[in-house]
Amino acid sequence: MRETAPPERDAADSLDAALALAATLHAPGQRERYRRLLHRAIELAERALAAADQERAGLQDHELAAGGERTLATSMGAHATLARAHAARAEDALHGAGQLSLSAQRAPTREACHDGWRRAEAIAAGAEASARAATISAAELEAGAPRSRAARAARAAAQRAEVAARAARRIIEERNHAYTFHTESGFSFGEGWHVAAAAVLAGVAVQIEPGSAGTPQAEAFLRDAGLSDRLQAYRSRPCAMKQTTEIVARAFEADASSAQRRLRAAFLGEASIQEAVIGWIDRRLAEARAVGSGREKVLLWIREGLHHPHRNTTPAELLELTELVRHTGLVPVLTGDALRDGRVPEGAVDMTLFWKDPTFRQLDMRRAQLQFFEHLRRAHGVVGQLGVTTAGMDGPALLGLPTMYLTDSPNVRMRAWVGAVPGYQEIVRERGYLERVRRVLSGWAAAP
Repeated sequence: MRETAPPERDAADSLDAALALAATLHAPGQRERYRRLLHRAIELAERALAAADQERAGLQDHELAAGGERTLATSMGAHATLARAHAARAEDALHGAGQLSLSAQRAPTREACHDGWRRAEAIAAGAEASARAATISAAELEAGAPRSRAARAARAAAQRAEVAARAARRIIEERNHAYTFHTESGFSFGEGWHVAAAAVLAGVAVQIEPGSAGTPQAEAFLRDAGLSDRLQAYRSRPCAMKQTTEIVARAFEADASSAQRRLRAAFLGEASIQEAVIGWIDRRLAEARAVGSGREKVLLWIREGLHHPHRNTTPAELLELTELVRHTGLVPVLTGDALRDGRVPEGAVDMTLFWKDPTFRQLDMRRAQLQFFEHLRRAHGVVGQLGVTTAGMDGPALLGLPTMYLTDSPNVRMRAWVGAVPGYQEIVRERGYLERVRRVLSGWAAAP
């Protein structure tokens, strides 16, 4: 009959089986198997230690010589396994804390982000506990057999565990709470409004993407908005941009009037609209005077981007929307990206690509572009804006311009503003959506 292996031997076998997986942990299911084997190795080794202590306590004086030697060997074998297993567990915890912290930073909501970091901190605490356990086992081995190979291996393992635990704790301590104000052309220009608004309304930290042509302009805008104390040096692992819309929504839900006043004060400042901005707009509208001077107008946004091209404005829908605007007695003013075919629909004013004019490309470009919308609203009867989902609309929307955005399906991120930011509406392209657009336009046209 086959004899049952002692627990300390089973513990060592489980550890060896776990460590044999080290090169394949990236494969599906392997890391989970690795963790189960480590858990079993530790559990068996602790069981062996408890049994050895119990046996030693029950030995009579005449049994201590032989029995004590046996229990000491069991204890030393268990401690050798524990030191190495806890080192492996601490290193695995470091990996887990790193991965979880990354996913936490990418979470779409602040709650999900904070929850991810709480779990990452618990994992880091687990690494620290394993480091302490490895150190205790290494000390036991050094006390019982200071010159043994097992003692040297245990001390090396304990040192690795301590290094892993410190690195795991450093991940938690170095958490980046800032949101990135992107300045590279590959990122949405309009998302800068989201970040700046979250800083104004909720005091979040902001870091500016460095080294691009738009970096100085972004810094100038944030400082002009009174956010100098919210700026921090650029670091890796910033919070996800997706969280900013929720942050802004909460401020508006708490007090929409106050939130809007604060944003207008920060984004527009107290100075008058620049004469250069006024002159550019007035000249462009004077050229299109035959279209309807003095009549109320609607901004009709065009999106033509490489990111999610399926969201781009289609020529057919642009014509439909243009006709809807005109039939409600309003003048469509095209803005945003260039027309795909270059042909301006009948009855529309072309102000596409306004942001490429030198007037709107100076150091104060961000504020100048908001002044563009503000002057149209104040002096030229712009009563709202309409277009596909694009963050370019969100700056004027936050400052009070009624907004309709079109989307194929409910936009989880932007719907947070619907019902919170005054006049901000989502129009899902489903049966009858154009009739809904028409009703909203008619309401804008009839508004005093």
